[in-house]
Amino acid sequence: MKGDYNLSEKSVFQTLYDINVNEKVKQKNGLNYLSWADSLAEIKKIYPDAEFKIYEQILDVKDGIVTNSRFWFDDGKSGWVKVSVTINGHEIIEQYPIMNFKNQAIPAENITSTDANKAVQRGLTKAAARHGLGLYIYSGEDIPEEEKKEAKKKAEKAKSQLEKMNDLSFDLAKILSKSKTFGKDIPELCRRYHPSGNPRKITDPVVAEKMYNELTAMFDKLPEDEKPTVKKVEKEETDE
Repeated sequence: MKGDYNLSEKSVFQTLYDINVNEKVKQKNGLNYLSWADSLAEIKKIYPDAEFKIYEQILDVKDGIVTNSRFWFDDGKSGWVKVSVTINGHEIIEQYPIMNFKNQAIPAENITSTDANKAVQRGLTKAAARHGLGLYIYSGEDIPEEEKKEAKKKAEKAKSQLEKMNDLSFDLAKILSKSKTFGKDIPELCRRYHPSGNPRKITDPVVAEKMYNELTAMFDKLPEDEKPTVKKVEKEETDE
């Protein structure tokens, strides 16, 4: 079946697009690529009924019967292969040029079966990418869209947790700086964790955690008559 994806086919695309194939990506001549074997194996794991096809150029026909053909095409100047990957009835055809190691077209008269076979493998990988698998490699991205969203979400959460931690340390430092027991020590302590002495300017979560723990320990050691009447500032649970 050719044409636009229906809803189930969109699901196929998203399923394949979200697969992280970074560990299987290789480099050659400065370009990233996914091997045809890895590409087709990943597809077969999820869609065992997927089909792969290599089209042939008919060279001779006798009495309605093809007597000579080959698995690549040429126009007298250069050559290409025609392959396809079909998943859930949706066929995507890829016509891939036959090129040398410099990614330059090979003149038609110089094409060998080895050259054509390499183009077939690359063409199948490209067709698989158009179904979604490893497509982000061709668009110059490092990770799939789904993982990018997840990474962004985690970064935003980490930033929010850091800001909360720093606010708690700021409040504790303010309370302790007014105490007789630790008042004179707080400015120096704060500068140890950040040159400005302002806990809210700390950008390293590990440093922020250490500062909070030290200030909390100091607060716990305060004599009862020096503790504020309000409840001690407490850190919110930040673990998932």
